[in-house]
Amino acid sequence: MEILQDLLVLIVAGWMTIDQNGPVVMSWFGVIVGLITGLIMGDVNTGLVIGGTFQLMSLGVAALGGSSAPNYGLATIVGTFIAVRTGTGTDAAIAVGLPVGLLAIQLEVVVRIVNNFVAHKMQDYNNAGQWDKMNRIAWLGPIICSLQTILPTLLVILFGSTVVNFVLEFIPEWVTNGLSIAAGMLPVVGVGMLMRYMPVKKFLPMILIGFVLSAYLGVPVLGIAIVGFAAAFWYFTTQINKTETAVAVATDASDMGDDFDE
Repeated sequence: MEILQDLLVLIVAGWMTIDQNGPVVMSWFGVIVGLITGLIMGDVNTGLVIGGTFQLMSLGVAALGGSSAPNYGLATIVGTFIAVRTGTGTDAAIAVGLPVGLLAIQLEVVVRIVNNFVAHKMQDYNNAGQWDKMNRIAWLGPIICSLQTILPTLLVILFGSTVVNFVLEFIPEWVTNGLSIAAGMLPVVGVGMLMRYMPVKKFLPMILIGFVLSAYLGVPVLGIAIVGFAAAFWYFTTQINKTETAVAVATDASDMGDDFDE
């Protein structure tokens, strides 16, 4: 069972990077890969908690131009794997996953350099009219790209708790404590950033309802999400009906004007 889990986690890690730079079918966001990794490892709740934490950490961070950002998707996969397999908890998952996500920045730079040579070789084959060779070498791009997440994940899978213990012993205690504190603060910062750009005044009653459901009634996140979806669906259909009514009224008024002119 563990071998199958290890293989599936590796596939998710590799496909995540290919998907991010290509078709974008699965998405590389922490909450998505956290859900998938949690399903594979048999602990969806842990996957969602870790994925949601890294997702909120990633808010406001973007790889613009040639810059690179920490790979929070990889951090989520590794963190979830470690947390479930070793039972070390969320703090250890963040303490290990975040450095791995930062390591991926360096690996991404290497991948970009290597794939640059691949792209130039493809261009040479294209200029020479050797399109079969061009198409064959094109497969190297996704393969090399996927290695930047497969290799770190493979190391964690092979050495498991040994890697965790090594990293935790190597990293000073004040760093791990700082990461734990940051993990508690960054979600709040992320929510604050979201609310900064959301029409809070317009939907303040909905926000207050969600707060009451969570803080005073103890409704789980899934229940609040369902209530939020129902409210969003009601608002959407209401606005659609208002638009259709306004269009119908305008059309009737236009027809009446045409009749009057005649």
